[in-house]
Amino acid sequence: MATAPTPEPVEPRRPPATAAVTVIVSDEELLVARALEEIARGLTAADPEVEVAHLQAADVTPADVVDLRSPSLFGGLRLVVVHDVAALPEPILTALTDYARYPLAEVFLAVVAAPTTPRKLLDALAKEGADLVRPARPSRPAERRTFVHQEARRHGVTLAGRAADALLEAVGTDLRELAAAVEQLVESASSARIDEEMILRYYRGRAETTGFAVADAALSGAARQALQLLRRALDTGTAPLLITSALASGLRDVARVRVAAGLSAGEIAKRLQLPDWKVERTLRRGRSWTDAGVAAALRAVAAADLDVKGAGADDAYILERLVLAVTAACVSPAAARG
Repeated sequence: MATAPTPEPVEPRRPPATAAVTVIVSDEELLVARALEEIARGLTAADPEVEVAHLQAADVTPADVVDLRSPSLFGGLRLVVVHDVAALPEPILTALTDYARYPLAEVFLAVVAAPTTPRKLLDALAKEGADLVRPARPSRPAERRTFVHQEARRHGVTLAGRAADALLEAVGTDLRELAAAVEQLVESASSARIDEEMILRYYRGRAETTGFAVADAALSGAARQALQLLRRALDTGTAPLLITSALASGLRDVARVRVAAGLSAGEIAKRLQLPDWKVERTLRRGRSWTDAGVAAALRAVAAADLDVKGAGADDAYILERLVLAVTAACVSPAAARG
């Protein structure tokens, strides 16, 4: 009886539109994630079993660079993502540049670089064939409206009439919060069309239960009020990430305004490109904070943000603990009354 021939392994098809090395220049977490998703999507079209590995700069070793020259054990495609490339030591930067010059057909490299990364490094990678991608951060009202419409399309829905403007007025301009808000609306919508009335109905009466309300109370040192608002926010469906994001945003504003201390409110607003009302409020709030307190609170927010993204078990407990940590770091008299 004849033995059936052993089938030859199928070689993965190289995606023609995917560069061997891509440098993503952005410090906006959401935009970086979307750029990486696009690269991964292109590779998955060629190889559904593509391997993806993420490396932080502090963890990259010479062995990792050598591993770039090693095809997948299973014969498929690999995507290696290196974050915060400017923090890499010079020998590893040189090795990555060499890889951009002579890449393997099966191994793709994506490098994440902050906008402050030295131009010399970016130029060196580009010279060797790397594709530089600079995701545009929406900064003008029209650009933010476009972003919101694009988010809706990602979920298969459309925003009708003034729906995008209504959402921006209700949520603000933080990209991650806007993306999370669109996702929440999609989950609550009964059709593929979201209009202004639905958004107004969804957010009506919820002004006191947003992440910003929780952040305002916590950054003022009012622990009891912040905890009450937190529980109300979670009960009415506010996403945990919106709360950590609002706290992070508020603390960053405090830090930026404290650095500019000594200037007038108008000068600070112009230098930091913040609204006058926000500068005045943050100046008042900044008197209740020290540099050490801001740093401690930011560390607590970063840890909680990681936990609610999946490392933790109980979002309510994680966020209550975070509120207490932030209010403890504040030196406001309100903390004593909390």
